[in-house]
Amino acid sequence: MKKAVLSKRLQMLADMVTPGNRLVDVGCDHGWLSIYLVQQKICPGALAMDVRKGPLAGAEAHIQEFGLGDYIELRLSDGLDAYGAGEADTLVIAGMGGRLMEKILMEGMDKINKTGRIKELILQPQSELPQFRKFLREAGFAVTKEGAVREEGKYYFAMKAAPAEAGRRNMGSADSGEKEPAGREEIQTLYDEFGELLLRRRHPALMEYLQQRISYLERLDGQLAKENSKKAQRRRDELGRELARTKKALLLYEGKNIL
Repeated sequence: MKKAVLSKRLQMLADMVTPGNRLVDVGCDHGWLSIYLVQQKICPGALAMDVRKGPLAGAEAHIQEFGLGDYIELRLSDGLDAYGAGEADTLVIAGMGGRLMEKILMEGMDKINKTGRIKELILQPQSELPQFRKFLREAGFAVTKEGAVREEGKYYFAMKAAPAEAGRRNMGSADSGEKEPAGREEIQTLYDEFGELLLRRRHPALMEYLQQRISYLERLDGQLAKENSKKAQRRRDELGRELARTKKALLLYEGKNIL
């Protein structure tokens, strides 16, 4: 039987899954992640769900092609609506915007925390990363691992987190009543935008991303500088703020003091 091969983006997710865990993949698209994890015997079984019938039909065809129909169950579901508490150990949500992922997590919080069965969440927002990371932090999720890859010219970021109740037990000084040190708010903003663990552990793909982003922003600013309009100036102001944050993130990545 042929082996399932994942894209770099999906392989990053697969590598975060704890072996032996049952999987629920929300927004499974064509089911490749579930197929790979079951075929490689990383997961004994999987529940693949999507809100659209088209991707589920494609997933069903692929699952049958690989002979995994007894191990992967398909469900039409809006978020976690069709998921029953305790059916899985690992929850994956990927391939959608951060706001939508936040909505799915908020609406499914009882199912995630009920019985304590969900042991880990593996998340890959395609947009609104700063807001999504802030949501996870404020909701009490404890991010334990982060990853980044570049595929076909685009950067993808993922995070592994403990459920909210477990996260709140591991939030450290955030709930200890200790006064935040000077400059902590600014550093936290950079962590939310670029990923605390990616910065602290100096992930190589993040450095590439930061350097590329700085070059792009500087080039775009130079182009806008040739225009004499209020709209161009407003855009330059926005670019200037983003450029300053990105340069500070690179300094933080390099272990330099930004305060």
